[in-house]
Amino acid sequence: MAISSCSKLAEFPFAAHRNLIPWLEPGEPFPPVSQALNDPDGLLAAGAELTPARIIQAYRAGIFPWFNENQPVLWWSPNPRMVLFTSELRISHSLRKKVARLALRPIEEFEVRCDSAFERVMRACAAPRAGQEGTWISHAMVEAYLGLHHLGFAHSVETWIENQLVGGLYGLAIGNMFYGESMFSKVSDGSKIALLELVRLLHEHGIPMIDCQQQTAHLASLGARPISRESFVDRVCSLVEGPGITAWPKKLPEERPVAHNRICIA
Repeated sequence: MAISSCSKLAEFPFAAHRNLIPWLEPGEPFPPVSQALNDPDGLLAAGAELTPARIIQAYRAGIFPWFNENQPVLWWSPNPRMVLFTSELRISHSLRKKVARLALRPIEEFEVRCDSAFERVMRACAAPRAGQEGTWISHAMVEAYLGLHHLGFAHSVETWIENQLVGGLYGLAIGNMFYGESMFSKVSDGSKIALLELVRLLHEHGIPMIDCQQQTAHLASLGARPISRESFVDRVCSLVEGPGITAWPKKLPEERPVAHNRICIA
């Protein structure tokens, strides 16, 4: 998930790089990702088009948008690329115990849902964070990803405790590939619980990899690791042609044992 600081973008001198990257007109194809700059890492192109079709085209090629309100749409493909393989998620013993304890509570007191509050999750992810000025999840981004949500590509996974949204994440699903965008927590481990259930769902449906976009210590602590851009793009080109999840469940896990309403931790 792209949980990078917005201040890093705010400090980025786009004007100094304007002549180093192409400006894409609507419908113009993306340049090869091998042409992305090394400094800043992965900057590939700029433009003004942020339609759902353009975003899907980008993700299928290993490219994603990342920009501030005062910048044009900037397209990136960093090298290396941070990914989380769904078989490699690291969950601490304390989190396993917490989820097991929460799962003993009635469903109305603890629940993990899919797509019940997509816009709220996006706006919670966009809210200011300590040590961060502004947000890269602009109004234009919210509108574009809401469009993708209505088309069935963008999904949210949400942690609810006592009918309150306390954490979650959102991203794009294209074929057998999931692209993480951002996550938030209002309580300790709120987003990690959502991530745990997302990874379990993807793994059960044969989806092996989540794009985390950029390297952070937090993602590394959860098992994410960098792979080369070439390897990433090769994998993506194959995975996006897979069947994916045809119908996302409303709740996770999809079947909760009735006797104790437990979540079974693998």
